[in-house]
Amino acid sequence: MEGTTQLKVRSIYSFALLLLLSLKLLVTKAQSLNYVGDDCHNTTEEALSSAYQSNLNNILVWLSSDAATSKGYNHNSIGNNTSGGDDAVYGLYDCRGDVVGYFCQFCVSTARREVLQRCPNRVSAIIWYDFCILRYSNENFFGNVTTYPSWHEVGSRNTSSAVEIQKGEDFMRSLIRKATKETNQLFYMDGFNLSSTERRYGLVQCSRDLTNEGCRQCLEAMLAQVPKCCEQKVGWQVLAASCLIKYDDYIFYLFHNQSSLPVPNKQTAKQGRINKSRILIICLSVLGSVALLCFSVFCFWCRNRARKDVQIPLPIPLSSYHNVQTEETLNPELPTIPLITILQSTDNFSEASKLGEGGFGPVYKGILPDGRQIAVKRLSKASGQGSEEFKNEVMFIAKLQHRNLVRLLACCLEENEKILVYEYMPNASLNFHLFDDEKKKQLDWNLRLSIINGIARGILYLHEDSRLKVIHRDLKASNILLDDEMNPKISDFGLARAFEKGQNQANTKRIMGTYGYMAPEYAMEGLFSVKSDVFSFGVLVLEIICGKKNSGFYLSECGQSLLLYAWRTWCEGNCLELLDPVLKNSGIDSEVVKCIHIGLLCVQEDAADRPTMSTVIVMLASETMSLPKPNRPAFSVGRMTFEEASTSKSSKNLSINDVTVSNILPR
Repeated sequence: MEGTTQLKVRSIYSFALLLLLSLKLLVTKAQSLNYVGDDCHNTTEEALSSAYQSNLNNILVWLSSDAATSKGYNHNSIGNNTSGGDDAVYGLYDCRGDVVGYFCQFCVSTARREVLQRCPNRVSAIIWYDFCILRYSNENFFGNVTTYPSWHEVGSRNTSSAVEIQKGEDFMRSLIRKATKETNQLFYMDGFNLSSTERRYGLVQCSRDLTNEGCRQCLEAMLAQVPKCCEQKVGWQVLAASCLIKYDDYIFYLFHNQSSLPVPNKQTAKQGRINKSRILIICLSVLGSVALLCFSVFCFWCRNRARKDVQIPLPIPLSSYHNVQTEETLNPELPTIPLITILQSTDNFSEASKLGEGGFGPVYKGILPDGRQIAVKRLSKASGQGSEEFKNEVMFIAKLQHRNLVRLLACCLEENEKILVYEYMPNASLNFHLFDDEKKKQLDWNLRLSIINGIARGILYLHEDSRLKVIHRDLKASNILLDDEMNPKISDFGLARAFEKGQNQANTKRIMGTYGYMAPEYAMEGLFSVKSDVFSFGVLVLEIICGKKNSGFYLSECGQSLLLYAWRTWCEGNCLELLDPVLKNSGIDSEVVKCIHIGLLCVQEDAADRPTMSTVIVMLASETMSLPKPNRPAFSVGRMTFEEASTSKSSKNLSINDVTVSNILPR
């Protein structure tokens, strides 16, 4: 009986959620958070004072946090420019008028993170996205009309109709009038019938620190640029720091905060009013039904909770998402995402959404309300080790931005859940392709070399170019993810450690890592440094070349570790024997030999003999550089004894090192 009741609850919940999502799809089209452009004002970078840098960081954090609870716009300043002070920072964000709640906060948080990457060491900067603008300066710009510089984007379809061009201009002027005189909202969107079969849609908006007259001036200035750049196109937008205008042949806006919905073609004003009334009645009826269903779900849920704790989240409108702040938030630079959004995007952590399982916990694929695909890493509640890794990842990766590092988008800390949300990598991990007899055939030499170079650049960023000097400590094929263009991105920073300025080495009694990739000084003595990651990189290079795992290599017919086998063939002058058979006769012998040489330099037993990643990058790029002779590589580090290896040689595909462990027993 109890199972039947729970089934009813789930069915009603699913139906209610389906209704809400269907209603959303009736009035909107999936939107993406698209970067439009930026302006850094200054042509060159300049050293910022520590006071200004601190105030800049604080104002950006404030803007992102405020966007979670505001109505889509706000501005603030920190510091002062009086009495000889020059540390004042003025900041403003403004979301498009049809964007509210969580999506606005998500856009502002993204802009806050990326503006410092795109405009480093600048006292003034502006960054635009489709749905928001973020701006800061050392001078007070609040209330000032800024029309230069301006940006424009155009669609691919052309039009030569003078009638359409004139109608479009007249229509946009009517929107400007409605935004600045009739509604005083500084924002308006609507559509009109271009013909009996075609409609056009437009949107105008000003920064909400302007007056009505200032807004009108800015929008008129943008409209005046259309004949120069855009009027021959069906779709276009022109924007500056203070305003934007957009025109297209599809409904690109969301219906929020405005009663003006498009009406069907060939309708009189009276018929239009009747249809609006019908739409309103239908919407109210549907919403009433949804409310009744939600109330029923709530009643069932409350009754069943007394019998058994059944976790069924109630659906809520997508537009009411907001930032969730808890005392557990570890990194103010990382946005938080509501649990309900995670549940909806992953179909309540369904098996169909599951991508895999790691030491941290399961990973799921999800789709956010804006259409963005994500990877959701959910901490297993029984994992004490995973909890520490979660905190570590939140602390580090949100501060790291590089094209060869996977991006952490947000985290969730609700209802005892610990969840990390990453950009989705459609091509999974490197080991998924490299160690599969069929899939590895798609990895030709040029692609493998590109992956090696990408991994090297990512590690170099961690070691030398990021805000923190980071040692990853768990570089391996399964932690190299591949995007839709097969570009490598380093992931999983749960074991990473940051070094302070001037620090080159550290020691730990808690040795964590993966067999086969650990440097000997770390496995034996707990010593780790940048050279520990160099060792792991060398193992990766050799694995990419031969298409086999170091951890299971000695179980093959070679009867020894990959490192020692590579060393032996190198010394005998036969190192091309290491090359993956699927790459034979491809005419890339010299490049392969060079990469094997670099790999052997990276896995030398003495850490002092290994090159730095900056040297590795130079080696990979140079065709004439003379490389030093490598010394004997480190012995293989693993748990399996010689006797066990001897009895397991027949199992070529056996993997012994896919998990992260804490007990190291070298052989």
